[in-house]
Amino acid sequence: MHVLTLILFLGFFSSLSSCTGYRFGGHKPSHLEAVQSIHIPLATSRVVFPRVEPLTTNSVVDALVQDGTYRLASASKADSTLLITLDNLSYRQVRSSTEDVLRSEELRLEVTLSYKLIDHRKPGTVIDSGKGRGHTRLFVDDNLQTARVNALPDALQRAAQSIIARLANGI
Repeated sequence: MHVLTLILFLGFFSSLSSCTGYRFGGHKPSHLEAVQSIHIPLATSRVVFPRVEPLTTNSVVDALVQDGTYRLASASKADSTLLITLDNLSYRQVRSSTEDVLRSEELRLEVTLSYKLIDHRKPGTVIDSGKGRGHTRLFVDDNLQTARVNALPDALQRAAQSIIARLANGI
């Protein structure tokens, strides 16, 4: 009887210690503890591609809302502003045709976004900055332009998620 009681007693206390150190919510980096809400204006682009600025902005907004660490707010109510710039958009050949090595069958699309998080309490002060990269693969079909346009949102979403992960978790 004493052995059974001892086993139950040890089992109960070991189950309590499994949650030690757990915190509800995200663990923000220390320099971003005061930031609760973020305003995201229209992204800028150093790349010539049709309608890429709203696509980039929407990707970052979606990633921010999905993460949930920060609230999305208007410029007048936000603690900070996240400025996004599409720096680079490049294609690399992954696989070529068996008859002609210059003819691509599969491409890798890579995008690079840079960001600056500006503090509203101290205008002009950059709280955090960095780059986010995303990539995807696309198959070359009869209409290459359509294939590129269709692949772009996926690559932008991955780059936006890397930026928000860094802001939310310090990764």
